[in-house]
Amino acid sequence: MEALRQDDPRRFGPYTVLARVRETASAVQYLAHHASAADTADGTADHTVVITAARPELAALPAFRRRFEAEARTADRLAGGWVQPQLATCTDDGELWTAVAYVPALTLADAIDAAGPLPERAVRILGAGITETLSRVHATGAVLEGLAPRTVLLAGDGPRLTAFGPLGAAADAEARTGGQLSVRLGYLTPEQVEGETAGPASDLFVLGLLLAYAATGTTPLADGPTAEAAERIAHAEPELGAVPEDLRGLIARCLAKDPAERPSSGTVAAELALEGAAGLARGGWLPDQLSKTLAEQESRVRELVSEGAADERADSPAGTAPRASLTEPADATPDSPATGAPGDGGLGEDTRTTRIGSVGSPRAPEPDRPTTQLSIPRERTGPPDRLPVVLPPVAPLVPRPLPAPAAAIPTPPPPPVTPTPAPAPSSSSSSSSSPSAALDRRTLLFGAAAGAAGLIVGGGGVLALGSDGSDAPDDGKPAPSPSGPTVAGLPPQPRWVYGHPEAEPAPLTAALWRDRLLVLTGETQASAVDLRTGRRLWECPDAAKGQAALAAGDAFCFVAGPSEFLWLSPKDGTVAHRVAYENEFEGAPFLTVSDVIGQSGPAIWFTGSHKVTVKAKKPKKGEKRGKDTQVVTSFLFAYDIVRRKELWRTPVPTGRESTTPAYQLIAVRPDDIVVRQKSATLTPGDVKAAKGKAVFRGFDRTSGKLLWTKSFGTVGPDGAAVGDDQGLLYAAAGDALQSFEMPTGKPKWTLNGTPGSVFGTPVPAGALLHTTSRNQEVGAVERESGKLRWRRSTEAVPGGWAPVVTVSSSGSTVLAAGDAQVTAFAAADGRRLWKFQDIGVQDPKGATVTAPYRVLAFGKSAVVQRERMFYAFPVK
Repeated sequence: MEALRQDDPRRFGPYTVLARVRETASAVQYLAHHASAADTADGTADHTVVITAARPELAALPAFRRRFEAEARTADRLAGGWVQPQLATCTDDGELWTAVAYVPALTLADAIDAAGPLPERAVRILGAGITETLSRVHATGAVLEGLAPRTVLLAGDGPRLTAFGPLGAAADAEARTGGQLSVRLGYLTPEQVEGETAGPASDLFVLGLLLAYAATGTTPLADGPTAEAAERIAHAEPELGAVPEDLRGLIARCLAKDPAERPSSGTVAAELALEGAAGLARGGWLPDQLSKTLAEQESRVRELVSEGAADERADSPAGTAPRASLTEPADATPDSPATGAPGDGGLGEDTRTTRIGSVGSPRAPEPDRPTTQLSIPRERTGPPDRLPVVLPPVAPLVPRPLPAPAAAIPTPPPPPVTPTPAPAPSSSSSSSSSPSAALDRRTLLFGAAAGAAGLIVGGGGVLALGSDGSDAPDDGKPAPSPSGPTVAGLPPQPRWVYGHPEAEPAPLTAALWRDRLLVLTGETQASAVDLRTGRRLWECPDAAKGQAALAAGDAFCFVAGPSEFLWLSPKDGTVAHRVAYENEFEGAPFLTVSDVIGQSGPAIWFTGSHKVTVKAKKPKKGEKRGKDTQVVTSFLFAYDIVRRKELWRTPVPTGRESTTPAYQLIAVRPDDIVVRQKSATLTPGDVKAAKGKAVFRGFDRTSGKLLWTKSFGTVGPDGAAVGDDQGLLYAAAGDALQSFEMPTGKPKWTLNGTPGSVFGTPVPAGALLHTTSRNQEVGAVERESGKLRWRRSTEAVPGGWAPVVTVSSSGSTVLAAGDAQVTAFAAADGRRLWKFQDIGVQDPKGATVTAPYRVLAFGKSAVVQRERMFYAFPVK
């Protein structure tokens, strides 16, 4: 960090510039503070930012602007975890900059210069954090190409990634004649040396170089003259003798010459830190010297912010730089040039300014040797080793053409589940049921090269991007898919993709009917999609606001609407039968029906309530007659949706504020069903009587008679719980998962979870119980003994809700659906199979999709939903 130079901007939008942070090949980074926080006594935490501003001479190039904007969009999509969210982006009126919140951090290169190689544990956390982000990129078939010692930051809680494409990680970038942009890369890969396109496996090779550098302070293969280094990268084996033994094998696999032999990012993340980077970093992860340096840096920044706020209040001239320790020396020469390699990401001694916050010794930092050793000199006296490759301008990321739909394989359907209603609809524009139309503004990459990041690089590490001239037309066509084997960890090609029309609100529920239809209910109608082709078949306005569709035998699709039961034709969606709640149930006029809580064969269960008038008691002689009162009476119903007949009803306590109680179905057993009332409908008296514990009830399946009422251990009203047909209950209590016999309450076993985390609802499947937790971990235990078979991280950011687990129809695949992704695991041993993310609309001004993912399994397929988008993936 250093003082501002005379020609540096003093303001970016609402941000007042305080100091220079560092230079890169394509941009200058500044420390800045939000102008609105100038009058606050202490506003650094929320208002101090790092501005990345494009170099003016490069920002004038259309090719550079498109690339800069594309990488900014990538950063925005990856926000969260180890990527700082963008607070502002400006691409208007000749300006080109982004802003992210300031976090005390050092570049990896500065950290190595200051304290030497990192300890093995720190290298593991560094690598796990990077690969957790890479796996999100690779899940769409895209490539990051943004790793270098000066693009990876070390913060107090873990690493941060700051570059999201070749521009951010470039060792040099310059304008060429004709409006072309020349970008010189630092770290190369064997395939790039041979002139081939980079793929996801290329990121793993660069990761191997980066981890070796972090562990030893030197980069294998990359030292020495450019031509020799390129030859070693292409053909020589890396020397890893100084790498810690436990890391050596993994790094060697990352540095394999053949991309197909490199591990996936998910595999590397699991081997480095099974509990995830955040879990391993708890309690600190950096050497004391680096932690002290970060504390000193944060203190200096606070001083700068305080000085800047004082300047704002004093109405200082716009060109006045902040004071404090940034004063210029007496012998400063304003016109003297800066020294050091241009664009290498490091700075030579600058005679115009006084440096502050230097890491280690007061000497000027050296250029980034691991990055620049592979660079081609800015000017050459002879012919180049390899000619640069000229590419057309950046085109939007586009999907690879989807294969023809495969026919669904009919198998017995899994039990329907009532999904949680989706959030309010977004304004994204995917409106056609056909795959091609549904993708027009979505970014979907399944094993294809990322158009905006798929740069072809020659052996010298130089590429050129065309101008807007006729020799580089931008026709917007998809980039060609790379040849070679499929990269491990990528999701399979979807059989079809369906986009719910933008003219309609997003679906409220989604359910499968007989492995033939995907039935969606919404605010305005219900609709059905053919599971074989992904094309919409029909709409039914009468079923608007209905609950998830169920199978009423083979003839009808059953939907519970707000005021009536409906039986729809699966062929065209017409209403074949309807039963109004107020007339169907004898003795319960004007019945209000809550959610259908479950189904087994033709029987469904639901709760309902109605008002009953209680007449006042007959007054005594001489007294005035009292008023009649109305009370709410509630029942649990069983109903046959094939015969359209009530089976039984049994009284249950009315919910909070005289509402219909909402129940959760815990288990369906041969002789009884087990339910638990949802906490939101419990009365204060119910909560007090249960002493903070959940109350489970068992009802006879034939008569509806209440058989037992029981609390189990310390399981709370909101604790995840599920039962099986063998009489066992599996429930979360604290950070443990426990098993009990029902109804005796006898404990069977306890599985301890990760400290501070909470288990989500497990899923029984055969002899195993598949678990999930808020630490974004999925696992498998033996149902009988509780013995842990395996536990894996999904690599999503810990926290939030636990992923929802779905098991494929064959029982071979476990799919974990969370807020950020869907991760598929092999049920037997927990191997990560693939990840999928729908990264949203391409238009940066489009609506952001925040809805969680959901999965519905049928036959040999799984339908993945995110709000209004649906993808049918083949699964085992």
